Amino acid sequence: MLHLIEPTLEGEAGHCYSFVNSLCQAAGDYPLTVWCGSNAKIKLPPGIGTRRLFFRKLRRVQAYWLYRKLLRKPGRIFVSTAGRTDLILLNLASDGEIAPGKVFLYIHWFRPSTRKHRQLEKLAERQPGITILTPTASVFDEFRAAGFTHTRHVPYPITPLDPGDIPAEHPEFRHLLFAGAARSDKGFSGVVDLVELLARTGQHIPVRLQTSADHYDKFDETTTRNLVRLDAIAYPHLLRHAETLPYAEYRNQFSGAICLQLYSQQDFADRISGVTLDALSSGCPVVTLSGTWMARVIAEFDAGAVMETSAPEMVLDAVRHVIGRYENYRANALKAGRELQKRNSAEYLFHELTA
Repeated sequence: MLHLIEPTLEGEAGHCYSFVNSLCQAAGDYPLTVWCGSNAKIKLPPGIGTRRLFFRKLRRVQAYWLYRKLLRKPGRIFVSTAGRTDLILLNLASDGEIAPGKVFLYIHWFRPSTRKHRQLEKLAERQPGITILTPTASVFDEFRAAGFTHTRHVPYPITPLDPGDIPAEHPEFRHLLFAGAARSDKGFSGVVDLVELLARTGQHIPVRLQTSADHYDKFDETTTRNLVRLDAIAYPHLLRHAETLPYAEYRNQFSGAICLQLYSQQDFADRISGVTLDALSSGCPVVTLSGTWMARVIAEFDAGAVMETSAPEMVLDAVRHVIGRYENYRANALKAGRELQKRNSAEYLFHELTA
């Protein structure tokens, strides 16, 4: 039995759901229970158990008691979006050292500091049996250096393509796209700057923005200000989705699009983006910033444009360049998507959790 714990899983929008669903599909007949938000509206493959438990304000307390319960029962524990807090709670919830092969934590990204490293060293000394799984080399190195000897590099599971998701043969350019939750670290302010420039210079390039909030319908302060600024821009070719979209509508956005990913060069230097994986799987070229994980992928396959800064004039030049060669960039994006479907198959993660 595998217990997959994801307190922030509330619905089918976003990559929290796609991550969990990808693993559930890879699990097949393997007994798996998903512990998720108390009001989660999700559909998982047949045979997957679903336990709706977590309330937003109580989730850490609830996680402690769930860890305490599951540590004393047969089966493995997998926390799909984990961090230092989960290590602390697991250590507190245990009666001693947790046996190797019992607990697996997937650390998507980590912002290191001297204080955090010392804390990790203490936790690794107390719980050396916990397995740390990570999609990137920088996070792998941080946890291995802290003393977690059971650290593994495992590709971030990509959303598998259903037959209905396979892109049409030759769609033309339709619109610029900002997909996913609106957040400051995802460069939303740069996207608003671009819309402002398009309006001011009388452009006719269609733009489609998702401006839904992240987990629990919350915006950071910077994004809130940028949403107010966006409302004041009278750009007639802008289509905005303020709510999270159903999965089919979310995927359809990428058809004929150019995906704007002006993500923070610091935060995403070695941090994987599920939006990039979805975009390329759908044959959607990406415009992004240098020095990021996304930039390395785009450069490898020549599947879009990479810029040094998010200055709106530079972004507009990059967009025009990709539009001018859209058929070529789309073909490269499709090639990248097919390769990433192999490299990032959820089968790799499932194998690590059950071997």
